[in-house]
Amino acid sequence: MLSFWEKQTFLNYDYIVIGSGIVGLSTAASLIETNKKAKILVLERGLFPTGASTKNAGFACFGSLTEILSDLEKMTENQVIDLVNERYNGLKRLRKRLGDKAIDYRQYGGYELISEKELPALEQLDTINDLLKSSFKGKVYELKNKKINAFGFDKESIKALVFNSFEGQIDTGKMMKSLLRYVQERGVQVLNHCEVSNFEEIENNTKVKVYVKNQLSNEKIGFSAKKLIVCTNAFTSQFFPDLDIVAGRGQVLITEPIKDLKLKGTFHFDEGYYYFRNYGKRVLLGGGRNLDFQAENTNEINTTDKIMNHLEYLLKTIILPKQEYVRIAHRWAGIMAFGAVKKPIIQFYTPNILVAVRMGGMGVAIGSQVGMQASKLILEN
Repeated sequence: MLSFWEKQTFLNYDYIVIGSGIVGLSTAASLIETNKKAKILVLERGLFPTGASTKNAGFACFGSLTEILSDLEKMTENQVIDLVNERYNGLKRLRKRLGDKAIDYRQYGGYELISEKELPALEQLDTINDLLKSSFKGKVYELKNKKINAFGFDKESIKALVFNSFEGQIDTGKMMKSLLRYVQERGVQVLNHCEVSNFEEIENNTKVKVYVKNQLSNEKIGFSAKKLIVCTNAFTSQFFPDLDIVAGRGQVLITEPIKDLKLKGTFHFDEGYYYFRNYGKRVLLGGGRNLDFQAENTNEINTTDKIMNHLEYLLKTIILPKQEYVRIAHRWAGIMAFGAVKKPIIQFYTPNILVAVRMGGMGVAIGSQVGMQASKLILEN
């Protein structure tokens, strides 16, 4: 049972956001930056954001060479350029909003490992640089084959190395903690352990009521707002099953510190399906969805032997082939959202309910930009 004070103080808002991941908090941040007096509530069902926002690998990237070439097979040139721009602009917005120190941003550059079968992609390197030249000051991709030996990769497996000076890395935990602090300091209310059961439009479709189950009393609590923004990414299908959203699990491991580690930067291979980076003297490695798309198109947050064993195999045979002993410190998984195309979904479901979801595994890069666009649509409507 709610008290008079709780009903007066905690239930009515201008805007409610479902999901406290990077998109949800970025939407709240953009709203409060535009209207400092707005009453904003963010509802999160977990202790931490449930999907991938606190579970990603911390890549400040916008697409590798082979990934962009793959995208061009499914999308037009303009669509690919727009997507890269949105990711790059999102990273700049994130850095400007929070500051590089707060998110531990380090622009060491990014590298793509090219195997024998991918060597033809190098013939398109100049073409892709020309395609992106209007977005970047300088060439995005260039060969750095001498680094193969410097990093200690297996030369039989890796035939070339493509460098991207614009890429960086962040500390995911610091980034999300800073973003949470940013919105809270500006008056945004964030409530955790609030799993939304349903929502409905009320008062002749002038407001939205969002229902959350009270874990202590089992009663439903209704929060009201003028507008609702749903930022639940891969978990959005429970509310809108007709949207083109497919969950995709990303599995990750991190090693114990490695003496004299040569790696420094972010690294991709196999069209971005595998990715690794240094975290201090540790190696963080993730990916492998392409080993079993059917099994990995899931919202179950757990690791599997099949993926983990393969990640360890790559670590020991290609990435650190000369390292005698590598100890794994921790393993985890996060849930991303994909669709037929990589473009995020930012659209009104009803005049008072907006959906901002499907980051395509690029939430760190594009999340701030999607939040800004969602905020703009809400304020204009």
